[in-house]
Amino acid sequence: MALQVGTGHRVAIQSFWLTIRKHGVIFTPGPAMKLPGPIHDWRISPRDAIALQRELARRVEIVPLDRPVRYVAGLDAAFSKDDKLCFGAVVLWDMIEQRVVERHAACAQLVFPYVPGLLSFREVPVLLRALRKLRQVPDVLMCDGQGLAHPRRFGLACHLGVICNMPAVGCAKSRLIGEHTEPGRARGARAPLFDGAEVIGSVLRTQPGIRPVYVSVGHKIDLPGAEQLVLACATRYRLPEPTRLADQFVAAVKRQGQFTAQKVGSS
Repeated sequence: MALQVGTGHRVAIQSFWLTIRKHGVIFTPGPAMKLPGPIHDWRISPRDAIALQRELARRVEIVPLDRPVRYVAGLDAAFSKDDKLCFGAVVLWDMIEQRVVERHAACAQLVFPYVPGLLSFREVPVLLRALRKLRQVPDVLMCDGQGLAHPRRFGLACHLGVICNMPAVGCAKSRLIGEHTEPGRARGARAPLFDGAEVIGSVLRTQPGIRPVYVSVGHKIDLPGAEQLVLACATRYRLPEPTRLADQFVAAVKRQGQFTAQKVGSS
């Protein structure tokens, strides 16, 4: 059932399908990706969310990848101008064939306020919806955001990785916390990102002379593996293809506004 969230968001389902097809989303028959059940409620106070981050951060596993990687799911989210809706997108990238396998999007009404450091409580619910539409199970989740490079060591990539029980990497366009020296100008140059004496990520140059990205562990991967994965996916541009394409797709979906919103937790 459609949720009434304002005139600007009440649109026909037919327009939704036209938007999706226009941007090349691949819908093929077959079972959707199965994810573990919820591990916490999304309707909580910011104070409880901070406590939950500290609790769940203890579940993050920093270990070498235990599998070969072919399919990388790039994930990104965007918000409506009135801050009532969150749009989420997943782009499944085939590292071997260097092509998009699937694209899916989802939309949900926001139930958590904007609080710096707690953005994953706004983004993860809709990103899980998008992930559930995948037919091919990804080997790694790559988030346009932070992982361990977060004040409580539990950014978006950690949150998604722990909930999905999958390897996850954070690749952010900008720094949230920490200090670093400038990496060299060559592709692959890197510098550790420190919070005090602790290394929480790395500053990675993906293309010669271009601004670096901020890479950190999300779950079930180590920092060298995360760096290697981001660099392998950054074939032409500053951003790795999975998150670059997810960013473009979710921006297009937001511009069109062609979704019928559903309450978080209804699926």
